[in-house]
Amino acid sequence: MGMTQAGPAVRPEDAADGDGRAGVRPAVPTDGRYLSHGRYPHGGGEPAVDQWWDRFYRWGPYALLLLAAAASAASAQALMSRGERYALVAVAAALLALQVVHDRSGLPAARGGRHSRAGRVHFAARTALAFAATWLNPFFSIFATLGYFDVHRYFPQRSARTGLVATALIMAGSQSGGLPPRSVETWTAFGVLFVLNTSLALFFSQLTLREDAARKERLDTIGELERANVRLEQALAENAGLHAQLVAQAREAGVDDERRRLAAEIHDTIAQGLAGIVTQLQAALDDADPQAARARVERAAALARQSLNDARRSVHDLAPAALEHDTLPRALRRAVADWQAASAGRARSELVVTGPAEPLHEEIEATLLRIAQEALANAARHASASRVVVTLSYTAGEAVLDVRDDGCGFDPRALPERSAAGGFGLTGMRRRAERVAGALDVESEPGRGTAVSARVPLVRHG
Repeated sequence: MGMTQAGPAVRPEDAADGDGRAGVRPAVPTDGRYLSHGRYPHGGGEPAVDQWWDRFYRWGPYALLLLAAAASAASAQALMSRGERYALVAVAAALLALQVVHDRSGLPAARGGRHSRAGRVHFAARTALAFAATWLNPFFSIFATLGYFDVHRYFPQRSARTGLVATALIMAGSQSGGLPPRSVETWTAFGVLFVLNTSLALFFSQLTLREDAARKERLDTIGELERANVRLEQALAENAGLHAQLVAQAREAGVDDERRRLAAEIHDTIAQGLAGIVTQLQAALDDADPQAARARVERAAALARQSLNDARRSVHDLAPAALEHDTLPRALRRAVADWQAASAGRARSELVVTGPAEPLHEEIEATLLRIAQEALANAARHASASRVVVTLSYTAGEAVLDVRDDGCGFDPRALPERSAAGGFGLTGMRRRAERVAGALDVESEPGRGTAVSARVPLVRHG
C-alpha cells in the first residue's frame, strides 16, 4: 500500500558543538532582564518563538500521539489483524506512559552545557516504540516525526545524526508502504525514500544549527551591550562623585586663595599703615617742637584715613586707591616720595622708568604696586637703607619691577621662619607675583644691600 507523509521539518531547540556542549540558549549575565534560560520576560520576536516551541515540546507529543492513534484506528480494519491491533494499543499505552514519566521527572534538554543520560535513554526508548508502532501500522509514523524536532534536546550534534537517521528510517518505511518491505519495488522505494529523508533531515538540521549559532551570537552581543551599559552607568556615577569632589576642592582652593589675598592686602595696607601711624605718633611724643609734633600727628591721621580706605577697598577686591586715577608710574612715584618723606629727609629715593609706558591690566598694576610698597617698607623697617632706587621696565613681553636699597642686607638662604609677629613680606610678594603667572627673585648679602626683582606678563589693559 502507498503511504505518503510530509517531509521532515527539523527544529532542534538547542544546538550543540562537537564536544557535547549546548550552544543556543546561553545564560547571559546582565542586569536581570535576561533570564538564565535564554528568554526575556516580556517582548516579542525570539522570546515569542521560544515560548511557542516550549509549548510544542510540552504538549506536542500528546497531540501527535493522539493524531497517530486516531489515524491508526481509522485504518486498523484494512491494515491490521486483531492481534496487531491489541499490540498497537499496548505500544501506544507504553508511549503515553513514557511521555508522562518524562514530563513529571522534568528531564532537561541540556543543563550546564551537558545533555543528560536519562534524556538519551528516553529518546531511544521512544524511537524504538515508535518504530514498533509504525511496523504495526504505517500511520503511526505521524508520532515518529517528533524525533526530527527534539533530537538536539537530548543529544550533542554528532550523536544527534544517529537519531535523525533512525527517524528517517521509520518515515521511509511508512512512506514506502509499511515495514517490512515485501517486494523488490517496495524495497527500492524504501531505499530511495530513506536516502531522501536522511538527506533532508541532515540538511535542515545543519541549517537550524547555523541559525541557532547566529542567534546565540546575537544573544551574546546583547548581553555584552547590557554589561557595557552597566559599566557605563557605574563610570558615570564615579564621574559624578569625582565632579563633586573637584567642585569641593575648587571651592576650598578658592576660599584659601581669597584668605591669602586678604592676608596680603591686610599686611600691605592696614599693617603697614598702622606701623606708620605708630612710628609717627611715637616720634611726635618724643619731639619737643610743637609744630613738628603736630605735623607728625597730622601725618598719622592721614595714614589712618588712607589705611581705612585701603581696608574697604581690600574687602571689595578693588584696585589700590593710588591706581584709581593715576597710572602705574605715577603711583610708584608717589609711593617713592612718601617713603622718602616718612624718613624725615634721612633717606633718598628715586624712580626710573624704561621702555614705552602703557596701561596694563588692573591686576598686573596692583601686583607691581603692592610689591613695590612692601619692598620699600622692608627697606625702611629691616634694612635701615639710606638710598632706594625703584626701576620699572616695559619690555616686549614682560613688565619688570626692581627695588634696590643700600641697607644692611641679609642671607636669603637663612631666613627665619615666619612667625605671628611678622615675616610675611617676602612670602606675600612672591605669592602676589605667582598669582598673575609671574616670578619674584631676591638678591641680598649681609652688609651689601638687597635687590628685589618682580617679573610679570605684559598683559595690556582692556
